[in-house]
Amino acid sequence: MKKHLLFLGPPGAGKGTQAALLSEATSYLHLSTGELLRKEIDLDTYLGKQVKDIMNKGELVSDELVLEIVKKILAKDNNGWILDGYPRNLSQVNSLNEVLRNINQPLEIVFYLDIPDEVLIKRLLMRGRKDDNEETIKTRLKIYKQTTEPLIEHYKNLSLLEYINADGDFKTISTDIKQKMA
Repeated sequence: MKKHLLFLGPPGAGKGTQAALLSEATSYLHLSTGELLRKEIDLDTYLGKQVKDIMNKGELVSDELVLEIVKKILAKDNNGWILDGYPRNLSQVNSLNEVLRNINQPLEIVFYLDIPDEVLIKRLLMRGRKDDNEETIKTRLKIYKQTTEPLIEHYKNLSLLEYINADGDFKTISTDIKQKMA
């Protein structure tokens, strides 16, 4: 089994759910930038207040901020990890690659959870988070398409990309992921 994994896909595709399931099955560290940022908000730190304002507008938190959090955590771990929701753009890919080279932990598989927009919007509205209303969801999908979709092509060119049909039940998706890791 491979050890250094990335889950890519639009907000609501199930990256967090699948990464958590895989983490449980493999004991790999699950690193969700969304969870880390929400934790800062819940702790009501200075950083959390900044993050909350940004997320409430449906915008993305700065690359530098997210990379610092990621670097600190990955440097400690050598048993394998799953990145979920980061990197989100080519600039972050380059910064992350530099960090991964320095700690000698290259990415081995990138799972792309592919799902239609209308299914996503419905799924996100049902999730019921404070930052999930139709307007912010559409803003996040628009930003995703502009910034994150080029990563799909990038990782495909590096032969790291595995397509996953994320429009189904989580057990089927989980099985598909595990089969592609074998």
